[in-house]
Amino acid sequence: MANLKEGDKAPVFKGKDQHGKTVSLTDLKGKRVVLYFYPKDMTPGCTAQACNLRDNYSTLTKKGYEVIGVSTDSEQSHLKFIEKYELPFTLLADDDHKIVNQYGVWGEKQMMGRTYDGIHRTTFLINEKGVIDHIIKKPDTKNHTEEILERWK
Repeated sequence: MANLKEGDKAPVFKGKDQHGKTVSLTDLKGKRVVLYFYPKDMTPGCTAQACNLRDNYSTLTKKGYEVIGVSTDSEQSHLKFIEKYELPFTLLADDDHKIVNQYGVWGEKQMMGRTYDGIHRTTFLINEKGVIDHIIKKPDTKNHTEEILERWK
């Protein structure tokens, strides 16, 4: 598991989006990338986070931010999630756990006394040069855009 910190070069990821198209950090060079990792499509917290980003998407794009979500759900699951909630941004299917491992967000979690492996909700703000400017651990799902704008002016 990677132990990334602010100021590190962001790992170059490559994954399939909801349409099966390959998306890579290399393709986004020169853009500011909001790379957010979330546990599962259609769950309450993940839906709140995605809808918060959707509702503020025009503000983020006006500032030049590219929003990309990553979970271990399938392309088909992402497509349903996007269609149901009219999400305007890309979701990457990381079913082989390559991206979550590169970014160190996969690991042991606990909920209701049960221990299991899963994604730790985390957002990486990557600048135009591919460097991690900020890491938001345990983002506030209902106010995530505000957290991003607060840290990245």
